[in-house]
Amino acid sequence: MQTRAAILWEPHTDWSIEDIELDDPKAGEIKVKLAASGLCHSDEHLVTGDMVLDPEIASLMGWEQFPVIGGHEGAGEVVAVGPGVTTLQEGDHVVLSFIPACGRCPSCAMGRQHVCDLGAVLLAGKQIGDMTARHHSKSGKDLGIMCCTGTFSPYTVVNEASAIKIDDWIPLDKAALVGCGVTTGWGAAVNVADVQPGETVVVIGVGGLGMNAVQGAAMAGARHIFAVDPVDWKREKAGVFGATHTAASMEEAAAQLAELTWGANADKVILTTGVATGDLIAPMMGMVAKGGRGVVTAVAPVAQEDVKLNLFDLAMQRKELVGCIFGNANPRRDIPRLLRLYDEGKLKLDELVTNTYTLDEVNKGYQDMRDGNNIRGMIKY
Repeated sequence: MQTRAAILWEPHTDWSIEDIELDDPKAGEIKVKLAASGLCHSDEHLVTGDMVLDPEIASLMGWEQFPVIGGHEGAGEVVAVGPGVTTLQEGDHVVLSFIPACGRCPSCAMGRQHVCDLGAVLLAGKQIGDMTARHHSKSGKDLGIMCCTGTFSPYTVVNEASAIKIDDWIPLDKAALVGCGVTTGWGAAVNVADVQPGETVVVIGVGGLGMNAVQGAAMAGARHIFAVDPVDWKREKAGVFGATHTAASMEEAAAQLAELTWGANADKVILTTGVATGDLIAPMMGMVAKGGRGVVTAVAPVAQEDVKLNLFDLAMQRKELVGCIFGNANPRRDIPRLLRLYDEGKLKLDELVTNTYTLDEVNKGYQDMRDGNNIRGMIKY
């Protein structure tokens, strides 16, 4: 079939909205008619080059990262199934999980679907399985898809492992949000930081990830929740999601935190900035209490290696610094669970969407994100 898509032909360029050709699903695949796609910061990392693989490494793997159709936070209806698909059928409503979950690899078997072995090909741009393309430009050029999904198109073909069936009464535009940002932020607080009732929590950066870390910490029963962000209106909005204190910078937060806790500092500190850089780690861990935990959820440039950290303080105060991907969630369990919480009025999704856009306005949506105008922008089809 013919459809349209937002294509990034190379880093440091705009998304190009073009007609494309989409193949039918092959073995183990489904075709999805999408209702919406979130504008996540991870796609911006392709534009800036932060998430671009070394060309020599990509060549050795046989991968061609560009051109690529963006988008990895979407939900829609299954309109066709390929041979061998057993868990889905036409008419099912699904959320596309940006990390596939096969359910059979060692990681999935251990309850760690967020590091499923199929995730090894997230940036390869090809279909899971035969590593070929279903999406093609008007000239016949194969197009990659971001995180095996490519939701910057009203129709896409994905592997069955990337699709999570959901209840058909959940609004699909809101369901799209749990395909990445909500699950990642909420899980960073609940699963990774393991926030306990009565604890003090600091969330650094309250965009699409951070705002959900705030509401995850609130849902877990945190006593004090600091929302740290330079944008005034985001700090004000954080109160809606459960923040009790706000600060415009880590320095300001550290001073308030020391006074509030009589110098004990925060039990948990979660880094959810737009980009993780090595110079942020030392001040972040400086706010962590003895025996506390720091969680890095923000995406760093793939070549980022230099980190400022006081190792004496880390060991002698028994602090923990841990990584987090997709909120260390199990998408086949946690995506339906989060949507049930939304359905019961306990999880805020409607309040996350600041502005909606058409596919043709994708570049405007990302400029709004850069300008601090969005918590989460969303393309609606």
